[in-house]
Amino acid sequence: MADKVATRDAYGKALLVLGAEDPNVVVLDADLSKSTKTADFGKKYPERFFNMGIAECNLMGTAAGLATAGKIPFASTFAIFAVGRAFEQIRNSIAYPKLNVKIAATHAGITVGEDGGSHQAIEDVAIMRAVPNMVVLVPADGEETRQVILAAAKYIGPVYIRMGRLAVPLLFGEDYRFEIGKANVLSEGTDVAIMANGVMVSMALEAAEELAAEGISVSVVNVASVKPLDEETIVRIAKQTKAVVTAEEHNIIGGLGGAIAEVLGEKQPTPMVRVGLKDTFGESGRPQELLEKFGLTKAALVKAVHEVLAKK
Repeated sequence: MADKVATRDAYGKALLVLGAEDPNVVVLDADLSKSTKTADFGKKYPERFFNMGIAECNLMGTAAGLATAGKIPFASTFAIFAVGRAFEQIRNSIAYPKLNVKIAATHAGITVGEDGGSHQAIEDVAIMRAVPNMVVLVPADGEETRQVILAAAKYIGPVYIRMGRLAVPLLFGEDYRFEIGKANVLSEGTDVAIMANGVMVSMALEAAEELAAEGISVSVVNVASVKPLDEETIVRIAKQTKAVVTAEEHNIIGGLGGAIAEVLGEKQPTPMVRVGLKDTFGESGRPQELLEKFGLTKAALVKAVHEVLAKK
C-alpha cells in the first residue's frame, strides 16, 4: 500500500480513456478544471469541453440539456458547490426526468484540508442518497475510481461520484472488479465487520491487521456503491459477524453508516458503531491532522471495534 494516487487524478485519466472510446462523452466544469483534473480532457478534446465559469446551476442545467441530445455529460466541480449550489438543478433538471448526467464531484470531505469547513462537503452523500433516481458512488482508490467512472458512463441515468483531493493508498489491481450495486468483501472474518468507503477503506484494512494480532477476526467490506446498496452482502456479513462498524469521511447522519443502519434495522438487527464526523463541520488544517482530530483513523476504528464487541 506504498503508492498513493488521489481519486481526482484517476478521474482525469479515466476521462481521457472515455473520450477516446466514445465521441458522445462531453465534460463540463465550473472554472476548476486544473483542480478537478478535467483540464487534460479539455486540452485533448476542446470541442467536447465546456467551462461554464463559476455558475454551478448553469453547469448542471447545461449538462441536463446535453443529455437530452444524446450526449454523456460529466459535470465536475468541488462537491460542496455541486451539491450545495446546484441542488435544485440536480433534483428537478437531472434526477426528476432521470437524465443521463454524471456529477463527478471532487474535493469532498475533510481531507480537502486548509480550505476549511466552508469547503469540506460532509453531507453530500446524505443529500444525494435522498434524491430519487440518483446512484451514489464513493471509490476508495485510483483503480476503483477508474472502474467507477467507466461503469458510470455505461449506466443510463444520473450518477453522483464522490472523489477527494488527497493522495490515498493504491489498494486494488486490475483484477479488481467494481460493479454498481455490489459491495466488495476484502476479507472474511467471524467476530466483527468494518464496512467502509473512500479514504477509510485503507484504514479499515490496517485496523483489521492490528485486530488480527489481538485474535479478533474482522470482515472488511468496501461499500463504494452507497446507492444502490448491496443489501444481500451487508445482511450476510452482519449475520456472520453479529457486530458492525461503519467508517466514512462524512457526517455519520445520512451517509454510509445511516444507509447500513437502515438496512440492518429492518432486516438483521445488529450492534453497530458509526465512525465518521459526529454531526460537526470540518475546519482548516492539514488533512492528516484533521483525520486525527475528527477521529477518522486506524486507532479510532480499533477502538470502535472493541466498543461494538462489548455490545454483542
